[in-house]
Amino acid sequence: MGGTGVPILLLHGLMGSGRTWHAQLDWLREFGRPYTFDAAGHGRPAPPELTTEAFVADLAAAVASITEPMVVIGHSMGGLHGWMFAARYPERVRALVVEDMAPDFRGRTAQDWARMIEAWPQPFPDEAAMLAYFGPVAGRYFLNSFAHGPDGYRLHGPVKTFRDISEEWGTRDFWAEWESVGAPALLLEGEHTITPPGQMRRMAEVNSRARHVLIPHAGHLVHDDRPEAYRTEVSAFLRSVLA
Repeated sequence: MGGTGVPILLLHGLMGSGRTWHAQLDWLREFGRPYTFDAAGHGRPAPPELTTEAFVADLAAAVASITEPMVVIGHSMGGLHGWMFAARYPERVRALVVEDMAPDFRGRTAQDWARMIEAWPQPFPDEAAMLAYFGPVAGRYFLNSFAHGPDGYRLHGPVKTFRDISEEWGTRDFWAEWESVGAPALLLEGEHTITPPGQMRRMAEVNSRARHVLIPHAGHLVHDDRPEAYRTEVSAFLRSVLA
């Protein structure tokens, strides 16, 4: 993706794609070489078992040729995969950014959410239809994620796959893996977060190398909702860890 220096690995959220980072690539090149990645199940086959560990193993295999320690930047699901990767392969992660993701969603279910997605009027015939249905922020996110064919825009994976990925998070927690992360970390939380209250702040309390920042007026898509605030915080963090 251009740039020189430290590799910067960008991990997207559930139902996203590597293309959702397009607006961040130019300024990230000031700090290193950005790499985007499409998670398994997002436009390519999913692992046989939809466990977080299986997705992290797929990620590790995909980036095996990057031998220098990386800055890993993840949004939502990508944030979880980022810290799980850092816990499993500490020598491969130089620093970590986690955007709007927490370790413990136990008791939550994705059933109603999945039914809502199944009711989306797919295919969306064009870009204007996408933006009208989802709004400017989420609409742009999905335009950069959906598969585009002759009949318009469609989800780039089965709803069942996305549902089951999310359902796993409701059955377990990832606190132990988070607490074992040794790399310096920046935790960015949107004011209108989807995470359980207080968990991202608690993540910084239990890991002395992490700092928590709440971004006012931002929703779950912090890097799209408040791009200047996102850039300011991430740039300051990268300057400190790469000095």
